[in-house]
Amino acid sequence: MHDEQLLRYARHILLDDLGIEGQARLLDSRVLVVGAGGLGSPVCLYLASAGVGHIEVADDDHIELSNLQRQIMHTSDRVGMLKVESARQAMVQINPDTIVTTHATRLDQALLDERVAQVDLVLDCCDNFETRHAVNRACVRNQVPLVSGAALRYDGQIAVYDPCDAESPCYHCLFPEAEDVTPTSCATMGVFAPLVGIIGSLQAAEAIKVLTGLGRTLKGRLVMFDVRLMHWHEVKVPRDPHCPVCSDRP
Repeated sequence: MHDEQLLRYARHILLDDLGIEGQARLLDSRVLVVGAGGLGSPVCLYLASAGVGHIEVADDDHIELSNLQRQIMHTSDRVGMLKVESARQAMVQINPDTIVTTHATRLDQALLDERVAQVDLVLDCCDNFETRHAVNRACVRNQVPLVSGAALRYDGQIAVYDPCDAESPCYHCLFPEAEDVTPTSCATMGVFAPLVGIIGSLQAAEAIKVLTGLGRTLKGRLVMFDVRLMHWHEVKVPRDPHCPVCSDRP
């Protein structure tokens, strides 16, 4: 770690249980962020500022005016730009040392498996169940930890799934894939703007903890938040022994 990095990350280095060793782990880490919208914005900005060495961002959308109410990584002068390109610009402005790789495409299962196999951690910041389940399958197959967040209307949730932990459930254990699930999105139901910042920031915090071994992560726990009441609720979630996605893993 050179002198400029020691200065840039000084407030991390001062922290007990993180220190210079933890910061070095962040610098050596590579993560995949799926989704560069409301949740992906604080995730990308905080991971870049914290010094994650290589960040891959996947999203096939372009910025629309209605995104700017909550997607703080993007700006008015970038309306019409690919979200991943805007993300790259924002992250590099914060930390030019962070390597940013963009994927301006919707990742199918094959491409997800390819990309997930190359990273240390995946953050699910997408807005649909189909992609969430595809990301989960790729993480289970490649034994890569997954930090998953969601936010809709006034409610948010976050959990960590670790395929390397025999007791950790996968996303499918909590939310089984089904054909009769009604699609929901903030485009049709709305979302309270700061909520995505709260959940996305928590995702970034959990990612840093997973990458550095800091503290106790949300493995096996689902945390839910109601912003109207400022009420947090935690549920312990066991692994489903009959889960069709993860039951055959050791």
